[in-house]
Amino acid sequence: MTATAIDRRAIPPGVTENYWEAADGHRIRRIDWTVPEGEAARGSILFFPGRGDHYEKYIESMAEWHAAGWNVTGADWRGQAGSGRLGEDALTGHISDFGVWVSDLAALWQDWSAERPGPHVLAGHSMGGHLVLRALVEHRVDPDAAFLVAPMLGFRGPPVPFGFAHGVAKAMSSIGDPARPAWKWSEKPGEIPRDRMKLLTHDAERYEDEIWWRDARPELKMGPGSWGWVERGYASVREIFAPGALEAVETPVLLINVTEDKLVDPKATARAAERLPHATLANFGPEARHEILREVDAVRDRAQVTILAFLDQSTPEPK
Repeated sequence: MTATAIDRRAIPPGVTENYWEAADGHRIRRIDWTVPEGEAARGSILFFPGRGDHYEKYIESMAEWHAAGWNVTGADWRGQAGSGRLGEDALTGHISDFGVWVSDLAALWQDWSAERPGPHVLAGHSMGGHLVLRALVEHRVDPDAAFLVAPMLGFRGPPVPFGFAHGVAKAMSSIGDPARPAWKWSEKPGEIPRDRMKLLTHDAERYEDEIWWRDARPELKMGPGSWGWVERGYASVREIFAPGALEAVETPVLLINVTEDKLVDPKATARAAERLPHATLANFGPEARHEILREVDAVRDRAQVTILAFLDQSTPEPK
């Protein structure tokens, strides 16, 4: 498989950008790429990006899924990218509880799956993968299959016990404003740290695509997560790994794991795969960084082949 020829810095013709409105009136940005009228769709994929992400970063991947016959929808999360902010400034990513996002996902899933032909697939990168899995654990969604790309099922950081790290996050969240940034972003607010690419991808051009979109659409800019986000993230990991929670998920799940990931814990992804009854684990080594769908061609092509092969196996084509 080779990368689909597409301008990664433009919304393709025929693709629509719009908003889905939650029950409380909060508008969440979405992008829809449907199979041309009169053609039979292979099925439909609903994809969610990671923390601080925006769907523009994944236009290339969505193009490839669409080229394989899938209707594709991407959506931001409440409180980031083009879906507003929940903190006290325009750059810090804050949330009162990850359950807010799970409820948004479940409601959007209900509306979206009713309007799109099956089989229905739910997918997410990083924090998006975390929230997809939590929605599965809570039985809030019922996809025919799901794939998680470098899912945030644990944090990379100092080698301290999980409970201790969560306790520190609780303390930091309680002794000050939980919406304040949990880490330093850069000397200049909104400016991306110099060494950030080393965490995300080996592909300089694809990395620069994100910078281009942030300049073209300033509302996409986001910096650190809040202490509230960090603490609630630890709490949400506990929900996912609670005794019996993963074992009760009946959905076929593909987990793409970056074993040298410097942002999320790849060992946690492997543990989740061991406990999920219908899991497929695909490991990538040092050739890949966290944003594997935005890696160099040879690496991301392998990831896309893995995803499409999994979908062919877990969601046979409608007859």
